[in-house]
Amino acid sequence: MLETLKKRRAIRNFLPQPVEREKIESLLEAATYAPNDRMREPWHFYVLQGDSLKRFEQVALDYLQERFPTKPNLVESSMKAVTNTPLIIVVTSAIVEGDEGATIDNTFAVSSAIMSMWLMAESLDLGMVWRTRGVGLVHDTALHKFIGATESERLIGTLCIGYPEEPITTEKKRTTFSEKTTWL
Repeated sequence: MLETLKKRRAIRNFLPQPVEREKIESLLEAATYAPNDRMREPWHFYVLQGDSLKRFEQVALDYLQERFPTKPNLVESSMKAVTNTPLIIVVTSAIVEGDEGATIDNTFAVSSAIMSMWLMAESLDLGMVWRTRGVGLVHDTALHKFIGATESERLIGTLCIGYPEEPITTEKKRTTFSEKTTWL
């Protein structure tokens, strides 16, 4: 498991090859085994591919053009993240009305579910990147409306998934745990 964790990377460049439904379902199933407080299972998954992904491209383009009207190069480079992705899964977390603590716990659970998906993607020879800002549109209402999420759902991540364009060969430098640990 440690070797799998060490190999995990954010993959942003994908082959123009669709992801098979069986693999998508394996990703979703892996997510449902994430730990979650009181077994609330607070996640919901919106799968975008084909026509829905093309429609999302327009939502992302509109958002970027509005946000960066004087930076067309930034808009163009950001859009490559969407147009070169064969599968996007938007993940939401349930908001518990009147219980901020439970809502926060749900966010932690959904984050764990996303990590489970990421590890499963690795085992299926898929690449993934978890986006929030920019074309992730997590902090904007446009994606929330586009997917038809309810007001009791909070967007946690936009997962771009596909077959990596290139194999991962570099090792990611990490700070050793001993520098980030205090033994009490």
